[in-house]
Amino acid sequence: MTLYTVAFILAFLHLANLTPLFLPEGKHNSPNLFVVHIPHPLWTHTSTCGGRNKLKVKCNKPCSGTADESGFLGLNQFSDMSFAEFRKTFLLTEPQNCSATKGSHISSHGPYPGSVDWREKGNYVSPVKYQGHCGSCWTFSTTGCLESVTAIATGKLPLLSEQQLVDCAQDFNNHGCMGGLPSQAFEYVKYNNGLMTEDDYPYTGHDGSCNFKPELAAAFVKDVVNITSYDEKGMVDAVARLNPVSFGYEVTDDFLHYKDGVYSSTTCKNTTDNVNHAVLAVGYGEKNSTPYWIVKNSWGTNWGMDGYFLIERGRNMCGLAACSSYPLPPV
Repeated sequence: MTLYTVAFILAFLHLANLTPLFLPEGKHNSPNLFVVHIPHPLWTHTSTCGGRNKLKVKCNKPCSGTADESGFLGLNQFSDMSFAEFRKTFLLTEPQNCSATKGSHISSHGPYPGSVDWREKGNYVSPVKYQGHCGSCWTFSTTGCLESVTAIATGKLPLLSEQQLVDCAQDFNNHGCMGGLPSQAFEYVKYNNGLMTEDDYPYTGHDGSCNFKPELAAAFVKDVVNITSYDEKGMVDAVARLNPVSFGYEVTDDFLHYKDGVYSSTTCKNTTDNVNHAVLAVGYGEKNSTPYWIVKNSWGTNWGMDGYFLIERGRNMCGLAACSSYPLPPV
């Protein structure tokens, strides 16, 4: 082996360590991502330390707003974006009036199990998906919940079309890639008489013309149940007894780089006015005396805990109890 060959190999290995964080791929699966986990004392990401989203400033202690007990954050597909860029691309940009001052959910008032995880109950939760550069989180929360409700009722887990909701649900105060609410999307499915599968109506991540075909509808909604605003115990009741629940909350810049642990924040608000993201609660539990929700996100499997996150339960963290809902199946 020549000296030049050795030099080439060393240079190649050095460059390999500088591989870009992600390579986009098709459909709405998450991008391929080489995630680097670095403890807080060594990580220099200023977005969680109150600065700009660049690897500049050294954090010598856990940063305010991140209740990440393991002391680890993860670089991901959003690490090179400012929060303003992220908000414009991935979050709800249209104002959302999600308040349900008196909901229709009737609680049993317990007692409830100490923990619930619908992923472990059977084939009731679909895989994590990736919304791409479109503020369509509300459609993924909607399909995720309706998929689970349908599976619980019929024993068959469908994969439903987010794109149909993006293209067709505007008459129910939804706005495609600019935002919407699961409760309003459930209303659309109810009065539209069905939602197609993602195979029959594939996701593009862009606003398009409605192409709904009634004969291909695969899931239906008999009625929509809204849980009274700020009734987090009502959410526990629904998840414990019935099914996963869609909810909205506020994402702030300290949330983008979450990797694991129970998330809590001192920077987000807990009112309906600041809701900018919709997700799906698939269970709950407790860790080190901190109760939490198990939440399915739509940012791909390389974000968070294989696409999931834990968020503190019982304090209406980031307004998560402001607007929660689920559909009733026709059977």
